[in-house]
Amino acid sequence: MSDTIHVRLDSLAAPGSFVTGPVDSCATPYSVPANGRNFYIETFGCQMNVHDTEKVAGVLLGRGYRQVETLVDADFIFYNTCSIREKAAQKVFSRLGEFRGDAGRDKIIGVLGCLAQQEGEEIFERAPWVSLVCGSASYRKLPQLLAEIESGGRRVLGLDLDTEETFDTELTRRDNPFRAYLTIIEGCDYACAYCVVPHTRGPERSRRSDGVLNDVRRLADLGYSEIQLLGQTVNSYRDPGPRHLNFVGLLLEVAAVCGIRRVRFTTSHPNDFTREIVEAIDATPALCDHIHLPVQSGSPRILKAMLRTYTREEYLEKVSWIRAARRPIAITTDFIVGFPGETHSDFDDTLSLLDAIQFDALYSFKYSPRPNTSAQSMPDAIPDEEKARRLAVLNDRQRAIQIARNEFFVGETFELLVDSHHSARNQWSGRSSHNRIVNFTSLSENLLGQYVRVKVTRSGPNSLVGEHLL
Repeated sequence: MSDTIHVRLDSLAAPGSFVTGPVDSCATPYSVPANGRNFYIETFGCQMNVHDTEKVAGVLLGRGYRQVETLVDADFIFYNTCSIREKAAQKVFSRLGEFRGDAGRDKIIGVLGCLAQQEGEEIFERAPWVSLVCGSASYRKLPQLLAEIESGGRRVLGLDLDTEETFDTELTRRDNPFRAYLTIIEGCDYACAYCVVPHTRGPERSRRSDGVLNDVRRLADLGYSEIQLLGQTVNSYRDPGPRHLNFVGLLLEVAAVCGIRRVRFTTSHPNDFTREIVEAIDATPALCDHIHLPVQSGSPRILKAMLRTYTREEYLEKVSWIRAARRPIAITTDFIVGFPGETHSDFDDTLSLLDAIQFDALYSFKYSPRPNTSAQSMPDAIPDEEKARRLAVLNDRQRAIQIARNEFFVGETFELLVDSHHSARNQWSGRSSHNRIVNFTSLSENLLGQYVRVKVTRSGPNSLVGEHLL
């Protein structure tokens, strides 16, 4: 894998952003835009999709395209999509519907990402005005695909999957000036009954550790202090290079890079979550004290039906490792309610797991059948009204847990990485190492990107309020 360079693009992108690209590409990609073509891109989904958008934008900026903030100003309109939930897919098709007839006559519309990979040519059938359908593994080929469109191609497909090119585009745009995403593994070798990821992202493929570490060093040289390592099953990482690092080995090396103060990672799969990960966090201050560990259900029977490869008892054992750490480590998770055949007793098991673990936060979803998944044809579908009821009960229970847990932090002092300013409230906002949002006031004029100490004075269900300690 090629070494990469990092160049700030103050003239082509937002101040503080930059692109990465192969060393041998640096002679031409950063020239003044030559074709005068503008693009707009909207992102749906997780951090992987957000980072994919950075990759797509980097490729286009490096080829002379200009990014614009409105649909009206755009020649090319891209939707970088998610297909994990049915609602996300519906939202994308709703967006596409806005260009029916003359509305999209002067626009070139492209659908990117997981929905593109999942639906393929069906997108052309549902929205004939779409010109490009491109999955994430084909982003490296975007310049060629766009050239084909501009030379008269009416419908262009990029749907490769089984390729190591998935990770690296020639150039990557960075939109945040102090926090950076890095994909270290892509795809998934598990076969969860509800999940489309193996079909949209392909099998697991890990990046070589030397390429990852080279990127981290260059990010640090540019002033980036927080790195978030990404993967659908990030802790399944296995170094294909000569060093053969496992996930913990890579974590420790990233944390040791000079200039890196925080390292996060998501998303972990419980099956590959080891005590060694907890021990590394406990011993390494730069590794953030937050673990996102999706459980999906508290019912042993439903976990088995979901093909989750671990039991409720095994999940509880892994949580016990985290709770036994010397550092308090926040635990967040995912739940799906209304999986086919989920009884009231099964749902009660989920609520009892919630009570037993006391998660710091969770992401919860109503089950929705997805194409190419084994759950799609399972009997005993749960009515949508009952799914909605269970989701509300789950979220109400979790809200009460978060209120109680957050009250515990009143009077505590945290170090925050400041990432936003709310002018209307005259408040700054930042995240603690355990990923809690803290809003605070300060007399300082510009704290963005700085690490500050804040004492918590009030708490709520989703955030904390504090005072800047000078």
